[in-house]
Amino acid sequence: MTDAGLRHGRASLGLSFGVQGVAFALLVTRIPAIQDQYGISDGLLPVFLAAVPILAGAGSVATEKVVARVRPGVVLRWSQPLVLLALLGVGAGREVWHVAVALGVFGLAVGALDASMNMLGVSLQRAYGRSIMLGFHAAYSLGGIAGASLAWVGARWDLSLLGSYLPVVVVLLPAALVGSRWYTEGKRPEEKEPAGAGGAVSFRLLLPLCLVMSFAYIGDSTVSNWSAKYLQDVLGGSEQLATVPYNVYMVTTLLGRALGDLGVRRFGAVAVVRGGSLLAAGGFAVVAVAPGAWVGMLGFTMLGFGLCVIAPQTFAAAGRMFPGNSDAAVARLNIFNYVGFLVGSPLVGALGDAWSYRGAMLVPMVLVLATLVYARAFGPEPARYGGGHERPHTADVG
Repeated sequence: MTDAGLRHGRASLGLSFGVQGVAFALLVTRIPAIQDQYGISDGLLPVFLAAVPILAGAGSVATEKVVARVRPGVVLRWSQPLVLLALLGVGAGREVWHVAVALGVFGLAVGALDASMNMLGVSLQRAYGRSIMLGFHAAYSLGGIAGASLAWVGARWDLSLLGSYLPVVVVLLPAALVGSRWYTEGKRPEEKEPAGAGGAVSFRLLLPLCLVMSFAYIGDSTVSNWSAKYLQDVLGGSEQLATVPYNVYMVTTLLGRALGDLGVRRFGAVAVVRGGSLLAAGGFAVVAVAPGAWVGMLGFTMLGFGLCVIAPQTFAAAGRMFPGNSDAAVARLNIFNYVGFLVGSPLVGALGDAWSYRGAMLVPMVLVLATLVYARAFGPEPARYGGGHERPHTADVG
């Protein structure tokens, strides 16, 4: 693989992460409109919302089997258009069964998409010999901000779901298909895998990373689902101000990921993950004790900078841990993304109702702090990337 080929592969994969960020944001930020369009009751809505990550987990499991026969780039090339078409189906339907089918397809395709994107990212990082995974996830965050902004425009101008989704799909679907021509795996023919790197993925060895992934997404889903309610109901913020924390969180996530690769190259993945965990835990502590809305906003800002580095580095660590079978490791690890998403929101809600929402914020704080126990799993000495840790004879391709 030439250096130019790697650069093209990196750019096309970054585009894919960005497109996925737009699509997912357009879905989750228009949930109230979806509920209204299909007449879904409050009691039935959680069933639909839970089905998506459950099916995504199934899609990730299936991807592990599929990539044993075809390259991850092939899975990504066809799963991304399917996600976009499923999103369009959510906007175009009229009956409840229409949205059930569309969300089912969306969930399965998203699982395959997330797994294959991160598989390619891990293999490209291996070829580069330095940290680039956070950059891919920064593209996802940028796409999420763009998607949330487009959703705001749709809601502001009272556009139908189809009217909001159709122009986006018309633009992004051809872009994704064209970009998929340059998907590439980063392993170079002359590279040799470390001894003992092949073979089956050991769940015992992968378990610490699985727990960390779950903890990170419990924290993320807490912000996504409860920040607005917490700022308004607990901290006394206005309805308009309550919309700000999630946007601040997304912006700080983007900034943290855009700069995070530099930190990994300079200090190593272990230090970055430890620092992110401490900052995120501090953010939850500030939110829990905040006397008012603006202090609470500071806490959510800290959370964005802290949590943003954990998930990308967890995928990268899985690739280093099982360099001969990184696709399977990433696919299995990706399932715990959805586990955290499923657990986080109901956990905080149940604790908030039974105890207090301030107290509930301490639970994700403790879980994020637990990441410190497993931080050493992120940096086996022979495989650390970046300044002073590069593998020998690996070219810098920019």
